[in-house]
Amino acid sequence: MAIEHSSDPNGLPHEGLVPIRTVASLTGVNPVTLRAWERRYGLIKPVRTPKGHRLYTMGDVDLIHQVVALLEAGMSIGQVRQVVSSEQAKMGKEEEQSADLWAGYQRRMMQAIIRFDTNVLDELYNDILSLYPVDIVIGRLIVPLLQELGWRWEHVRGGVAEEHFFTVYLRNKLGARFHHLRRSLQGPKLLAACMPGEQHEIGILLFALAAMGRNYRVVLLGANSPLEELPLVAERADCQAIVLSGCMELSAEVLHKDLGQLIRRAGVPVFIGGKITTQHCKELTAAGAILLGDDLNLALHKIDTILVRH
Repeated sequence: MAIEHSSDPNGLPHEGLVPIRTVASLTGVNPVTLRAWERRYGLIKPVRTPKGHRLYTMGDVDLIHQVVALLEAGMSIGQVRQVVSSEQAKMGKEEEQSADLWAGYQRRMMQAIIRFDTNVLDELYNDILSLYPVDIVIGRLIVPLLQELGWRWEHVRGGVAEEHFFTVYLRNKLGARFHHLRRSLQGPKLLAACMPGEQHEIGILLFALAAMGRNYRVVLLGANSPLEELPLVAERADCQAIVLSGCMELSAEVLHKDLGQLIRRAGVPVFIGGKITTQHCKELTAAGAILLGDDLNLALHKIDTILVRH
């Protein structure tokens, strides 16, 4: 995946918004029911576009799963509303405290990056990982740091060097963790690679770690992977799906020829995430790719759903 930032050299994921049809697919709750829960009970409060279309966060998706579980346990919708309201009030206070905590971590990490102080950066990073799971650290610390560095890369003197410094540091750290985690996993196997011409592999590394946090095994090829070789790799490694990531503009040959050939030869689902899914949505869909967008959690939810069907 790629966290989108205008001219961000990492192209890395932000928290995405999804339409009601996607939410219905992920939760099994039809759009009519979702709209009723919103109007009558105020259970869900989607964002509205200027044209009035509903857009939902992954937090909304998780809430809908919770509502379904409570209803299946025998609660009435009125009782569910009371439980959800009480939990949301409690979570609001906890989230405020958590936001302050992670903002402090981000500030201290950024100060170390600006000073190019590897020792302090290493100490902070290791301490945080000893306290929190890697997927939490990715979402609450690493992604915001990369987004801020993307902004500094454009607007602050020395920002390019800061981004290069942290990218090299992070690639080494994530790579070491990737090789450590993969030994104990037993789930479906994914082949993960960057699109041709894509040199920034932090996004696909973050995806790989998040997937491994859900027990997926991952064969990681990294930057600038040739599409014509992927079916052979997937077959030899017995992969259940191929996941591609990119934020750079695709050439006409890749978009209209190579990608279609890959999907026809792959024999497994081909997922694509990152900024290119908005740049070339129609072309990628027409080629037969399954689009994941920029949000890691939503991407993994979708992969879970598709692979269960297979």
